[in-house]
Amino acid sequence: MAKGKILILSGPSGSGKTTLHKKLLSSRRFKRKLVKSISVTTRPKRAGEQHGRDYLFVSRKKFLYKIRANHFLEWEQVFDNYYGTPKISVRRFLKKGKNVLLCIDVKGAKTVVRQYPAAVRIFVAPPSLGALKNRLKKRGSENTKALGTRLKIARREMSEAKKYDYLIVNDKLAAAYAKLEAVVQNEI
Repeated sequence: MAKGKILILSGPSGSGKTTLHKKLLSSRRFKRKLVKSISVTTRPKRAGEQHGRDYLFVSRKKFLYKIRANHFLEWEQVFDNYYGTPKISVRRFLKKGKNVLLCIDVKGAKTVVRQYPAAVRIFVAPPSLGALKNRLKKRGSENTKALGTRLKIARREMSEAKKYDYLIVNDKLAAAYAKLEAVVQNEI
């Protein structure tokens, strides 16, 4: 059986990577061609999120145990929360010939690529830092200090975009999604 591929979507918080990720996974075009790796996190659920669908929400204590048990393909502490990709589920999907779509940060992507150099890296960027700031403000999930921290990290993450296989600027969602579809179709 053919081995699957890992496709990584990265970009700063507020770039739209999660929206594009969800849209891609719900597409009939990729229904049997892509699977989602559900990340584990210690952050609280946002409105509308469900355990087991959006994330696996766990306590900090349980997450730290999973780190020690080598449970993750990659994990990172982002702000005050932890995020990780379960190793066993990704390996199981790949072994079955499934293409796995990861929606992870830049540091996590580097870790995955060290283990899977053939992983396809797609960077989702906002049209500008000003547009990103407006998106984050609209989301309303950060206070002023957290917003400043996210923007500082976004600048650093944006400098990593040149190391990715593809760059998609998410100015208009429909156009960004069409580009993403074309990339994924070409790669799988």
